[in-house]
Amino acid sequence: MNLLKNTSTLRHHGVPYYSQWGSPDWVARIAEEGADPCGDPQWRRSGFAAPEDYRFWAKRLCGLACLESALDYWGIARGTRAELLEAALRHGAYRVREDGGVDGLIYRPFAGWVEAEFGVRVEVMTDEPIEATAARLAADTLAIVSVSPEIRRPERPNARQGGHLILLHGRGEGGVWFHNPSGVAPYQADAWLSCEAFARFHARRGMALTRPA
Repeated sequence: MNLLKNTSTLRHHGVPYYSQWGSPDWVARIAEEGADPCGDPQWRRSGFAAPEDYRFWAKRLCGLACLESALDYWGIARGTRAELLEAALRHGAYRVREDGGVDGLIYRPFAGWVEAEFGVRVEVMTDEPIEATAARLAADTLAIVSVSPEIRRPERPNARQGGHLILLHGRGEGGVWFHNPSGVAPYQADAWLSCEAFARFHARRGMALTRPA
């Protein structure tokens, strides 16, 4: 673990980045150009066997991509993304509706599952500004926060807040560092935004993840 810390800056270096699709360089093609996710030759790495299952779920698993980054950073063993999804469904962190849609990621069932399965303490935050969430970061703590997926292009106007999850892993210089599972460079891995810019996309909710002692 490589950590840069002073009175105003705390940044975790070397946190693995995972796209919610198979390859980071396919994100723009899939998310913005409508490319078939299974056109990415790496799609099977997530553990899905059926293309239709991967197409349905990959766009919904930003939260599990964030969890994978945290677990791997802390050296905590885990299954494939498909196996994580199976467990998350069993614990109610995702719920498939009768109309075919999905509710999730649902924070409190997710927190209970992650604490029981991996020993990671999860604190749910609601109605909290990004500065307060960033202040929670510590040597043993990262955060998953809700933002608009439009944050992948922060130079453009956005229409909403929330609907997508990213991993916060640093603060300083009046802003935050993060991994965006559906981001495009330079706002994909180890991206930085000022708190003022970040707040446009931020839904003021998320979860702080603290590794086992």
